[in-house]
Amino acid sequence: MAKTLPELRVQIDALDQQLLSLLNQRAGLANEVGEIKRAEGSAVFRPEREAQVIHGLQTANPGPLKPSSVANIWREIMSACRALEAPQRVAYLGPAGTFSEEAAVRFFGSSIEHVPCVSFDEVFHAATSGRAEFGVVPVENNTEGVVTRSLDLFLNSPLHIVGEISLLVRHHLLRLNNSLEGIEAVYAHPQALAQCQNWLSTHLPNAERHAASSNAEGARLASTNPAWAGIASERAGSEFGLHVTAHAIQDDAFNRTRFAVVCLPQVLPAPAPSGHDCVSLIVSVPNRPGAVHDLLVPLKQHGVSMTRFESRPARSGQWEYFFYIDIQGHPALPHVAAALKDLQGLCAFYKVLGTYAVSE
Repeated sequence: MAKTLPELRVQIDALDQQLLSLLNQRAGLANEVGEIKRAEGSAVFRPEREAQVIHGLQTANPGPLKPSSVANIWREIMSACRALEAPQRVAYLGPAGTFSEEAAVRFFGSSIEHVPCVSFDEVFHAATSGRAEFGVVPVENNTEGVVTRSLDLFLNSPLHIVGEISLLVRHHLLRLNNSLEGIEAVYAHPQALAQCQNWLSTHLPNAERHAASSNAEGARLASTNPAWAGIASERAGSEFGLHVTAHAIQDDAFNRTRFAVVCLPQVLPAPAPSGHDCVSLIVSVPNRPGAVHDLLVPLKQHGVSMTRFESRPARSGQWEYFFYIDIQGHPALPHVAAALKDLQGLCAFYKVLGTYAVSE
């Protein structure tokens, strides 16, 4: 005989009480772990350990919960347990409602202390000065390429990358009025304007396009004038009381942005191998024929795959370049360590930006 709705609700309520009791037991054990870590002087937050726990749970999950739901649930559980000791202070491009904020919450969980910043420069400064323990910055978009300011800031920063998060980015047109009529100007971060240029040219060809410091700032500006619109997330629309006048206007339906999680080495050393790791580097080579080609030789000789190769002007006035390289693997692996050693010997400038588990 099928259960009635009241009977099912009674069972769910009983399970909720059991879950609450178990979660508090887990939090108590997490506190004990925290005390041991404090005594040892080790880091509270270990992203590679949390990733391993989540992956193990996803593998063992019998369903019907989706693997992505398991990850989201346990990330929040871990975040809440960490916050009992001290919530992580995380800097990102603000104000509230930016994709950078969403990436921070996706990586750390929602039990963090938010440190919104007005620019990428301020994010780096906050994480360097101690105002924040961690920073989250976009580094690459699958349609518009690298975020150049972030890459430039890495060059002279003491921060290193300890994690990454890839976010599916859906841009929405936000406005006080729920109509496309009478829009005179559109405000958004330059990356968002570029990612939506075809839609804007087709549907709002006469509207001026203005760069804002962030998409959320563009939404805030749109909330001050009925003739203006912003491009941002639904969360930003809710934050500033705007209608979603047009959904998902990005030119690429699978628009994704990759964010790097950065901190000082004394806050969190390079994570241990996870089995799915990446090393990011900045290098330059002497200005001679074949020098760039020679960079690839150690990688081939030691069987190491390169997943990214970007160039940025060195701004020396001599047409010199820095190269940003991502390779697969972890320096703890002998073949990766050998490739990096040989590569360093070829470089006029060599800097490891970080070693971290790749985002799935």
